Amino acid sequence: MKTLSMTKDASGNRATVECATGEVSVYKSCAFCEHCKGIKVGPRLYPAPQEQVQKEMKRGSVSDDALMVAALQFNQLVRDGSAIECADDKNLGFRPRYRL
Repeated sequence: MKTLSMTKDASGNRATVECATGEVSVYKSCAFCEHCKGIKVGPRLYPAPQEQVQKEMKRGSVSDDALMVAALQFNQLVRDGSAIECADDKNLGFRPRYRL
Protein backbone atom coordinates (compact mmCIF):
# COMPACT_ATOMS: atom_id res chain seq x y z
CA MET A 1 0.00 0.00 0.00
CA LYS A 2 1.33 3.41 -0.89
CA THR A 3 0.22 6.95 -0.17
CA LEU A 4 -0.12 9.32 -3.12
CA SER A 5 -0.18 13.01 -2.17
CA MET A 6 -2.83 15.05 -3.94
CA THR A 7 -1.96 18.22 -5.81
CA LYS A 8 -4.86 20.68 -5.96
CA ASP A 9 -5.27 23.83 -8.02
CA ALA A 10 -6.12 27.19 -6.47
CA SER A 11 -9.85 26.83 -7.15
CA GLY A 12 -10.00 23.36 -5.58
CA ASN A 13 -11.82 21.95 -8.61
CA ARG A 14 -8.90 19.83 -9.80
CA ALA A 15 -7.01 17.25 -7.76
CA THR A 16 -4.27 15.08 -9.24
CA VAL A 17 -1.87 12.36 -8.08
CA GLU A 18 1.24 10.78 -9.61
CA CYS A 19 0.15 7.34 -10.78
CA ALA A 20 2.26 4.67 -12.49
CA THR A 21 0.86 5.98 -15.79
CA GLY A 22 1.71 9.62 -14.97
CA GLU A 23 -0.27 12.46 -13.44
CA VAL A 24 -3.98 11.58 -13.31
CA SER A 25 -7.14 13.25 -12.05
CA VAL A 26 -8.37 11.86 -8.74
CA TYR A 27 -11.98 12.55 -9.76
CA LYS A 28 -11.70 10.84 -13.17
CA SER A 29 -9.25 8.01 -12.50
CA CYS A 30 -8.85 7.15 -8.82
CA ALA A 31 -12.61 7.19 -8.27
CA PHE A 32 -12.98 4.34 -10.76
CA CYS A 33 -9.72 2.49 -10.08
CA GLU A 34 -9.59 -0.87 -8.33
CA HIS A 35 -6.35 0.13 -6.57
CA CYS A 36 -7.91 3.09 -4.70
CA LYS A 37 -8.45 1.90 -1.14
CA GLY A 38 -9.03 5.13 0.73
CA ILE A 39 -8.67 8.88 1.17
CA LYS A 40 -6.58 10.51 3.87
CA VAL A 41 -8.35 13.44 5.52
CA GLY A 42 -6.20 14.97 8.23
CA PRO A 43 -4.81 12.16 10.39
CA ARG A 44 -7.61 9.72 9.46
CA LEU A 45 -7.87 7.30 6.57
CA TYR A 46 -11.38 6.80 5.19
CA PRO A 47 -12.07 3.71 3.06
CA ALA A 48 -13.17 4.35 -0.51
CA PRO A 49 -17.01 4.50 -0.43
CA GLN A 50 -17.23 2.75 -3.81
CA GLU A 51 -15.41 -0.28 -2.44
CA GLN A 52 -17.86 -0.59 0.45
CA VAL A 53 -20.83 -0.43 -1.93
CA GLN A 54 -19.22 -2.93 -4.30
CA LYS A 55 -18.91 -5.46 -1.46
CA GLU A 56 -22.60 -4.99 -0.65
CA MET A 57 -23.52 -5.35 -4.34
CA LYS A 58 -21.92 -8.78 -4.47
CA ARG A 59 -24.24 -9.85 -1.65
CA GLY A 60 -27.24 -8.28 -3.39
CA SER A 61 -28.07 -6.01 -0.47
CA VAL A 62 -27.71 -2.56 -1.98
CA SER A 63 -30.14 -0.08 -3.52
CA ASP A 64 -29.83 1.28 -7.06
CA ASP A 65 -28.69 4.74 -6.03
CA ALA A 66 -25.97 3.51 -3.65
CA LEU A 67 -23.20 3.91 -6.25
CA MET A 68 -24.22 7.51 -6.90
CA VAL A 69 -24.19 8.27 -3.18
CA ALA A 70 -20.77 6.59 -2.88
CA ALA A 71 -19.42 8.72 -5.74
CA LEU A 72 -20.66 11.89 -4.05
CA GLN A 73 -19.08 10.82 -0.76
CA PHE A 74 -15.79 10.11 -2.56
CA ASN A 75 -15.81 13.59 -4.13
CA GLN A 76 -16.44 15.19 -0.74
CA LEU A 77 -13.60 13.23 0.87
CA VAL A 78 -11.25 14.24 -1.97
CA ARG A 79 -12.25 17.88 -1.53
CA ASP A 80 -11.27 17.72 2.15
CA GLY A 81 -8.44 15.20 1.80
CA SER A 82 -4.70 15.38 1.24
CA ALA A 83 -3.73 11.93 -0.10
CA ILE A 84 -4.99 8.72 -1.71
CA GLU A 85 -4.17 5.25 -0.39
CA CYS A 86 -3.25 3.13 -3.40
CA ALA A 87 -2.79 -0.66 -3.46
CA ASP A 88 -0.87 -0.62 -6.76
CA ASP A 89 2.39 -2.01 -5.37
CA LYS A 90 3.31 -3.53 -8.76
CA ASN A 91 2.98 -0.15 -10.56
CA LEU A 92 0.42 -1.42 -13.07
CA GLY A 93 -1.45 1.89 -13.23
CA PHE A 94 -5.18 2.39 -13.67
CA ARG A 95 -7.31 -0.73 -13.44
CA PRO A 96 -11.11 -0.32 -13.79
CA ARG A 97 -13.11 -1.05 -10.66
CA TYR A 98 -16.23 -1.90 -12.65
CA ARG A 99 -16.03 -4.50 -15.42
CA LEU A 100 -18.80 -6.02 -17.47
